[in-house]
Amino acid sequence: MDNSQPVATDSPVLGIGIAAVERDTGLGKDTLRIWERRYGFPQPLRDAFGERVYPPEQVEHLRLVKRLMDQGQRPGALLRQPMADLGALVADGGATVGADDTADWIVPMLKARDIDPLRAELAQRLARDGLERFVIETVPALNRRIGDGWMTGEIEIFEEHLYTELVQNQLRSATHALASRGTRPQVLLTTLKEEEHLLGLLMVESLLAANGAACVSLGAQTPIADIVGAARATNTDIVALSFSAAYPWRKARDALIQLRAALPVATELWVGGAGLAGRGRKIAGVRAIGVLRDVAPALTDWHAAHPPRARH
Repeated sequence: MDNSQPVATDSPVLGIGIAAVERDTGLGKDTLRIWERRYGFPQPLRDAFGERVYPPEQVEHLRLVKRLMDQGQRPGALLRQPMADLGALVADGGATVGADDTADWIVPMLKARDIDPLRAELAQRLARDGLERFVIETVPALNRRIGDGWMTGEIEIFEEHLYTELVQNQLRSATHALASRGTRPQVLLTTLKEEEHLLGLLMVESLLAANGAACVSLGAQTPIADIVGAARATNTDIVALSFSAAYPWRKARDALIQLRAALPVATELWVGGAGLAGRGRKIAGVRAIGVLRDVAPALTDWHAAHPPRARH
């Protein structure tokens, strides 16, 4: 059932196209359409060409939903609440869900477009904190600060993209420096099709590499058949996938069941990210990594179950 409202072709329609809404909110087009059918929100209008356009107040509502999803809440309950209640939840969450004053420095540097100093500051903090603390504590605090700034309009969407790219580059460089040290296990990292977010995957890859794993990343949006082929060709011990909060749970579950059935029995399947928070454990043969601090213990468990073969 299509809940969008048709309009006459000679009537002006004030709204934002679905592609712009996707960029502005971080919610994929498929997610928006699924929510429209399943929950009756958002309720886009139609322009003269029959394309969806979203009123500004609905886009603001979606921004609030996305911010709360990033804090671990579920979209079904959020989409049924009025904007005033969502705004109160965001305000409450800012005080309790990891708000960190030490991350405030990022905003003025972004606003000043100080790219080289900002890059240098991130590198300095990485060197000061060490890779594991940088990934587990510093980057999440910065992510929350950026998310809060984006939510309130303090930070533009392009500034959020700039921040993400700079952090990803830092993590890639740090992980690359560790690449020659890792031996076991061999881990293949990627995301499924329509999951474009790479930052979470890079954070996990950095922690794996820091703890002695040999990592190979296929980047984002890899078809299941290609994941299976790569895992077989590289004798992969673990396939690791990341899911952002915007990725539909049922879609993730179905894909993971399919992937688990296609992978060699000896190849473990690890998953994490806000999209699977509290749910990954429901899939047989899949190990859910709840938080970043769980990565190192998971590797310890793997080594205990796969001791090195004695040499004769």
